[in-house]
Amino acid sequence: MASSGLEDLCLHINAKISNIKKCILLRNIGEDECRKPVLHKIQNEVILVHDLLNKMEAEVKQQEKLKNLLKEIQKAAERDQNEAQHLLEHIPPYLPKPTQSCITVPTVKHEGQTKAVAPECAKKPAKPAKETKVIKEVALITTEEFESVPAYMKGRITYDQINAVVQQMNKAVVGKYKILYQPLKYMSAPVRNLYHRFMEEETKDTRGVFFVVEADIKEFTQQKLDKRFHSILSILRHCQRVREVRSSGLIRYVIC
Repeated sequence: MASSGLEDLCLHINAKISNIKKCILLRNIGEDECRKPVLHKIQNEVILVHDLLNKMEAEVKQQEKLKNLLKEIQKAAERDQNEAQHLLEHIPPYLPKPTQSCITVPTVKHEGQTKAVAPECAKKPAKPAKETKVIKEVALITTEEFESVPAYMKGRITYDQINAVVQQMNKAVVGKYKILYQPLKYMSAPVRNLYHRFMEEETKDTRGVFFVVEADIKEFTQQKLDKRFHSILSILRHCQRVREVRSSGLIRYVIC
């Protein structure tokens, strides 16, 4: 073991001596006048190569930063794509659809105005369009409004449950006022009974507004009028979707 360690030490010392000899030889060559131009040229080339290596190193670092940035952008794009695909596959069924409440009715022109704008080649004057009755419906609750509802009022009620009740109320409103807008002579006996009930429930405080009562919700929907339903009504009042008009022991839910 001792002999092996001594040999290693001798090899190390001999390597150092060899390096010293090479340095002395290179120094002697550098002092030679005829070799100085070549050595200066080599020195300049080494400096140029060193600068080039520095530029390459800086470019590699820049490319690495760009690569990391592109990876982050790719991850963000994949997240957005997954969210968009999830939204596409889970579109809520209660999103608003075109109804009578969003139909704009053009004003019927008088006979003189109709003649003034009618083309000369028309054989028969166009009949004035019939006026379309507009039924006001409850607007769906937004997520921002849902978040603003106090926790004690929401309890375990979800956003979807609230808008599901809104849809049922709108169904009752449309069912009721379609009957009210019908001519009496076209009504069957059961429908005429409903019409008379609707008219009896009108008061001076409900003239010109749209409202329903619990009997209307029972008549036109399958909505349960339980404790959760009345809790959701409190939320709708808080969000200014409906207001209550009480008279003769009857609660009328007026559409705001």
